Amino acid sequence: MTHTEHPSVRTALPVDLDEAAHRCLVAGFEGTTAVPDTLKRLIDRGLGGVILFTRNVRDAEQVRRLTDTLRALRPDLLVAIDNEGGGIGHLVAAGAPEVPGSYALGVVDDPALTARCADALAGHLAALGITASYAPVADVQRKADNPIVRTRAFGEESGLVSRHLSAWIAATEARGIASCAKHFPGHGGTLTDSHHELAVDPRPYEELDLEPFRAAIAAGVPMLMSAHVVFPALDANRPATLSRRILGDLLRHELEFEGVLVSDALEMKAIADLYGEAAGARIALAAGADQVIVAVPDLRVTLECRDAVLVALREGVLAEERVREAAGRVQRLVERYATPAAEVAPWDAEAGLEAARRAVRVPPVGVRGAHVVDLFPAPHPALNWGGEDLLTQVLAVDPTATGTAVAGEPADPEGVAAEILAKAGGAPLVVATCDAGLYPWQGRLRDVLLARRPGAVQVATGLPDGGAVCSYGRGRVNLRAVAEVLVGAR
Repeated sequence: MTHTEHPSVRTALPVDLDEAAHRCLVAGFEGTTAVPDTLKRLIDRGLGGVILFTRNVRDAEQVRRLTDTLRALRPDLLVAIDNEGGGIGHLVAAGAPEVPGSYALGVVDDPALTARCADALAGHLAALGITASYAPVADVQRKADNPIVRTRAFGEESGLVSRHLSAWIAATEARGIASCAKHFPGHGGTLTDSHHELAVDPRPYEELDLEPFRAAIAAGVPMLMSAHVVFPALDANRPATLSRRILGDLLRHELEFEGVLVSDALEMKAIADLYGEAAGARIALAAGADQVIVAVPDLRVTLECRDAVLVALREGVLAEERVREAAGRVQRLVERYATPAAEVAPWDAEAGLEAARRAVRVPPVGVRGAHVVDLFPAPHPALNWGGEDLLTQVLAVDPTATGTAVAGEPADPEGVAAEILAKAGGAPLVVATCDAGLYPWQGRLRDVLLARRPGAVQVATGLPDGGAVCSYGRGRVNLRAVAEVLVGAR
């Protein structure tokens, strides 16, 4: 249903309650310059925030004009984006600072360097008029076969993750940007990507990774994001996003978090397929969420979620006090973060490359004129990948190199291998994989190549998977640091 189909929804509620309900929504949209009329109407009625994606980004000047336009419609509108760094980001075209993903920062384990990288990302956001970042990731990478956390986490140990979270949050806060630790109470113990289906973490309560979230709260993080994950030890029936026990009893009462709890995107299959986005919005708010994200650009989905909330309020299914409480938290958030800084101090543009270099801890290989084979999975549909490849970075330091990129499983691995070897000729061979344990086709193709060229240099561009050289991520600076090691440039 849509608001147009139910005009009585608006007139049935007091104006301030209608506005409070809109405060609880964050919407995605299409476009780089003009604001859709439907979004304007939502903003006029009190929409809490918008989330930008690659589809909204052309260049830095355009993004700043867009954020100014949005804020002119309503000064207390929160303008947010996912901005984790590494290969996860939407601002490549807008000149985003090049920093490695969180895992490489954890490998270096220098919180001051992590803070410099976070400061660069936050400073860039401030310059663009974006005042909220749905980062950093507070998950702990617990399972080797976890398909979604991996190099987005700072590491595999709670204490390490906690200290880097604290450094990131403090640096972001110093720029006047709202950070958001995610995905509460942790996505690192799952074997499923909640973008595609409901994930379950079967561990007992005492083994759950709550320490990083405690550290984030102690560091003053203003937002947490919930996970679409079922934790039987906490609530066997509902994912965290929809669980009163997890969002209420655990987060508010035990961990004493007083900031804004925002849901992960409702169109993710873990929610959309089992509950539907509209029902998910209503249930999440009733369970204790303060804002729900509807990231898809089709604003009809946002309207359906909004109307489900309004109908639930009108019919008494959703308590008025709960929505007013949530809207109050959002209002306090926007009072702190909605207005961008008038002046933005410079940031350290070299911090990211320094971190990436320090993460690659092997002696220089010194292979020049190599044929570089870069094997990696197709981009994740919800997490932008900026198109970085290893060959481009190798060419920047060794113009005599050649290479082949294989993005996604080939139909004829033997044929591809033969073609690669023919192209390589007598040149040294470098074979790079990205999480080959998750994508067996990479391992098979690599093994075919190594059987014919046993002296080839092996590289891992995700988590370690047998390669002698590991970048711990596919951000541009991660790949540049590996390229320098491969050709002996440092």
